[in-house]
Amino acid sequence: CNPPVNSRLLCRLSYRGRRSDYNGGSKGASRRLGCLPFPLGYNVATMTSAASVAPQEAHRFPRIRWVAYGAVAAAVVALWWLQTPDGLMGKADAIGYAVCHRIDLRSFHLGERALPLCARCSGMYLGATLGAAYIFVLGRGRSGAFPRRWLLLVFAAFGLLFAVDGVNSYLHFFPNAPHAYEPSNALRMTTGTLLGLGIAGVVLPSFNQNAWRDWKGAPVLGSGVELSGLLALAALLIFAVLSENPLILYPLALVSSAGLLVLLGVIYTTLLLLITRRENHAQRWRQLVLPFLGGLALAISQIAAVDLVRYLLTGTWGGFSL
Repeated sequence: CNPPVNSRLLCRLSYRGRRSDYNGGSKGASRRLGCLPFPLGYNVATMTSAASVAPQEAHRFPRIRWVAYGAVAAAVVALWWLQTPDGLMGKADAIGYAVCHRIDLRSFHLGERALPLCARCSGMYLGATLGAAYIFVLGRGRSGAFPRRWLLLVFAAFGLLFAVDGVNSYLHFFPNAPHAYEPSNALRMTTGTLLGLGIAGVVLPSFNQNAWRDWKGAPVLGSGVELSGLLALAALLIFAVLSENPLILYPLALVSSAGLLVLLGVIYTTLLLLITRRENHAQRWRQLVLPFLGGLALAISQIAAVDLVRYLLTGTWGGFSL
């Protein structure tokens, strides 16, 4: 005869969903698979275990579709590459051109040349890149829990500072409009960097929750000491940019544009995983290569579309003349 087996235990062992389901995020695996809270018997448990494997097989995205989509994406990327300004800084300009006004007076410069992104956008994407790198250094590159609540409130305050400074800076376009203080590139860079730190603290765990089968439940940031270390690095970054040393500005200009592209790519990758029903399947980084390349291709497609519309309207790759 069959030995007695706890069907609820088998159900939990056979479940391949998100880690949060074991930590109370969805009230346990039993609710996901319809497992009853009492033992039923060996045969029923075995059927439940076998049924739990079938969806995983059914959700495999056909390789031929990846090849087809990859060919289309490669064509879009190649067309964008050929039609944008030459050189690394030219490509960086084309990336910034899609999201930033690139007004000369509100940008830092390499000699006479404005950086690909204005001071505020440079700070935002450099801050996001710094925040993500810091989280990985802490060993939480696969953490799917958001920062603790009080840290989220700190990031919300950073967002409020960003908005206040942005509105005040915008009002400065109108000579007779009231404004609280005189705007400056230093303030734009500072508030942009602080917002970027918060973006990293929200986007990275959102991605991890959908990408990894065994994502970790630890928050990406969990203490005041960790926040203090991140803010100290952010201060060093801000002072480095404000020095306007060409040897520092040139690589940071490329990093800011690359950070923008990667951030959009990560967001689109998350959407692709959900659309193709491949969420919570990856166990190794190589399993995310194709989805991430697809996300990058979608990001470049968006950038290319905005570039085209803006160029048709303005006839120049330069920033707005205001």
